[in-house]
Amino acid sequence: MRATNMKKTIWNTPLLLGLMLMATLFSPAAYAAAPGITGTGAPGTFNLTAQSAYLTQPDGQAIYSWGYGCAASATFAPTMQGQSCGTMQVPGPTLIVTEGAAVSVTLTNNLPAAAGNTSILFPGFNVTTTGGAPGLLTQEAAPGGSVTYNFTAATPGTRAYYSGTQGDLQVEMGLYGAIIVLPKTVPSECTSGVHASNLTAQAYWKESDFRLSQAAYDTPKSCYDREYLFQFSEIDPNIHKQAETQVLAGAGSLNVATEPYHPAYFMINGRSMPDDMDPNYALQYPHQPYNGDPHMHPGELVLLRIIGQGRWQHPFHEHGNHVRILARDGNLILSATDPTQLAGPALFTTTTTPGLAMDGIFYWTARGLNWDAYGHNPSSKDPNAILPCTPDGNGYNTSAPTAINYFEWCQDHNKPLQVAPFGDVGAGGPATLPDPNIFTNGPWFSGSPYLGPDATARATFGSCTGTGNSTQCGTTGTTPPSGTIANPPSSEAGFAFMWHSHNEREITTNNSFPGGMLMMMLVDSREFVIDETN
Repeated sequence: MRATNMKKTIWNTPLLLGLMLMATLFSPAAYAAAPGITGTGAPGTFNLTAQSAYLTQPDGQAIYSWGYGCAASATFAPTMQGQSCGTMQVPGPTLIVTEGAAVSVTLTNNLPAAAGNTSILFPGFNVTTTGGAPGLLTQEAAPGGSVTYNFTAATPGTRAYYSGTQGDLQVEMGLYGAIIVLPKTVPSECTSGVHASNLTAQAYWKESDFRLSQAAYDTPKSCYDREYLFQFSEIDPNIHKQAETQVLAGAGSLNVATEPYHPAYFMINGRSMPDDMDPNYALQYPHQPYNGDPHMHPGELVLLRIIGQGRWQHPFHEHGNHVRILARDGNLILSATDPTQLAGPALFTTTTTPGLAMDGIFYWTARGLNWDAYGHNPSSKDPNAILPCTPDGNGYNTSAPTAINYFEWCQDHNKPLQVAPFGDVGAGGPATLPDPNIFTNGPWFSGSPYLGPDATARATFGSCTGTGNSTQCGTTGTTPPSGTIANPPSSEAGFAFMWHSHNEREITTNNSFPGGMLMMMLVDSREFVIDETN
């Protein structure tokens, strides 16, 4: 089932969550993990514009909005070569610079004249300005005019930038973005040991390295293997409609009531679910280029760059594990008794307040499932079903980076999920899978309990012959294959963890569920190549 068809179904019929998971697992590949630009000219020099356009929503609405974009040709981060930066997008272009670099941002105000002045704030940096007109918080660009902001990217980390002019209206309308400062020096620990083994695994499976760096900060405690940027925001369509109506009527200035505040659209990187599962720079979202579609392999340290934009606090929950926070607003959280040690909390929800940015590490290995997640079966003739698991000092299979079960939790190696065809816990496994003969659950089972193509067949069927869709197996077990209706067991078989706002209203789109701040973290074993190029 293709993602585009799935999205149509969401808005026309009641939807089982299992269907949504199944469509997500087999939708087109995700693209660049943290897309952004390194300059619109020389590195660290950015020429931006503020102007209006319409944002699309899954319910078919086009919301009049304002946003930052590129006023000149941009240079993209290495994973995003060949893309273009438009003159308006929400969120604004992610600005990527290196610690110690001189940064210059020139903003040209191409908003409707009635909107008045506009500006950009860069919290956490000592900013000087050239040109523009004095404003309450910073120098501003008058309609048709420009202002330049200069600062040094003194410390690494993820931070927000946003309008410093009439923020209750202009930030709401979409004038916000992110700036990422990469560490100047990468700790040697980030290029050795397990991190080097991860690169070996990527090279073996012909998977590229999509990181902006190897560390988030100048400390080995911030090493990571994959990264994603998420910006949470909301839209009150009444405010946007007021602004649109007054602009179209030729008003000399805007008089928009921003209270009471009743948002109806809740977005991750400018898109609501299911649109956030489509690729970055998808043609159907010309002003919303960034998606929210994280993907990982077991054992990878995934850096989450998270920013709360807009006006509301957003309690976002990442299923599968807690997120260990490294820093807030570019400030490492250090131990009071030992400043060499990080002391950030492990969060059940990464709750963001407006303008707050945080960096954290998400980690998943299948430890604790209490069954062999890779579908090993010593009686199988499939060589991938009888792979060894040699535990390292922490219990993981890290000595075999080219193996499908690299980073397997060896304590559960060869442990069955269930033994009898429709067995229960007492039959020899910790869980019972749906009976595929019972329509109310079996046929709609949303995925495989095992990681990797063919793992379901390897683990639960007798000896098999043939390959791919023509695989024929014995009948000693009949656990339903991955995606019983939509997908054969030889296709992708990964785990989908729902990541979503814990404010239930925020996982709707204009009061329709599912929608809003909802996405899936997909976990696949190593033979599934995660392609994040565009």
